[in-house]
Amino acid sequence: MAHTADVIIIGGGVHGASLAFHLAQRGLKPLVLERKFVAAGATGRSSGLVRMHYDLRLECELVWKSFEYFRNWEDMVGGTCGFVRTGFIRIVQPQYEDALRANVAMQQELGIPTLLITADDVKRLAPYFEVGDFTYAAYEPESGYADPPTTAASLMDAARRMGATLKTGVQVTEILTDDSKVRGVRTADGTTYHAPLVVNAAGAWADRIASMVGLDLPFTTWSHDVMFIRRPKALGPTHPTVIDDIHEMYFRPEQGRLTLVGLESGNPLGEDPDTDTEHPHPGFVERAVDHICRRIPMMEEGSLHSAHRGYDGLSDDQRAIIGPAGPEGFWLNCGHSGTGFKIAPATGLSLAEWMVDGEPHTVDIRPFALSRFAEGRPLRAEHPYADIWR
Repeated sequence: MAHTADVIIIGGGVHGASLAFHLAQRGLKPLVLERKFVAAGATGRSSGLVRMHYDLRLECELVWKSFEYFRNWEDMVGGTCGFVRTGFIRIVQPQYEDALRANVAMQQELGIPTLLITADDVKRLAPYFEVGDFTYAAYEPESGYADPPTTAASLMDAARRMGATLKTGVQVTEILTDDSKVRGVRTADGTTYHAPLVVNAAGAWADRIASMVGLDLPFTTWSHDVMFIRRPKALGPTHPTVIDDIHEMYFRPEQGRLTLVGLESGNPLGEDPDTDTEHPHPGFVERAVDHICRRIPMMEEGSLHSAHRGYDGLSDDQRAIIGPAGPEGFWLNCGHSGTGFKIAPATGLSLAEWMVDGEPHTVDIRPFALSRFAEGRPLRAEHPYADIWR
């Protein structure tokens, strides 16, 4: 039996859900095919940071527009995204403090509420932080974190109310083409779905989907482990969300007096994303405890609550891959390299504009095109920091 849609989106993570929402807003009838359930992949394991500090202006534009959604979610989408304002601090290695200053200035030009603060200012914001290893940091008083599964589910629910269709437990096994044009997909149970447009939003599995149309993505998987620590009562009810390049980690508060901690080094590349995600890699918890206690020595009095791992797609320049590629009608929205959650609302909006109108209007995301790699134009910031995942 054949089924038809205006657009088929492969992947029910936050990017697939956001695109479905924005296409449905424009009157199209998208069909989302998800092999497990909504937010089963990288979205469900995302740490959910909602911050605006990037060294690439294009990503700052996307996250600044997305922030409008996160802080006005009920009005703009409906439901909830679980956004919690904590304030956000970005600490870089001392050799990058000039770049930090330049990037804060660039973000301020865009209207982002951010400022350069001193180590003493950080100490006033978080008296229990050790601050002797840096001079300046960036501070975003309005930023924080959201709940990724809830965000994706909310976008998907809103899309369905406007006419989108979601099918879960459906694995795509073939992209159907005719005369170099996409015609639809076939799934593992033999069902055929027809559409003139197919979007690969399959996260860590995107290279497998791309290979179905002969595309070899400059792409691998990276594994990210996170742990949750029960904070000692002396730390208080909450603390800022932080990316700490000196100690190669990020951390944020979580409900129930917990703190989530992830590391930005020692993340294995190239593993099968179907590997067990219920347990972290051996040695991760010990390393993460060591790193968080260097910045917050009082955490030594905390205790481990839980830990797990997740997988995402990592492109060669650690930036997203978005746009048409391969046969006519085939689109990519993948390779988000661990930073995709917070830009999903604006990415879905801009990609929907590109697909329907022929060009994006909200944010010009065309530099994310796959062709940049073959043309030797990887995305690099004017004032870069070191690569994150290593």
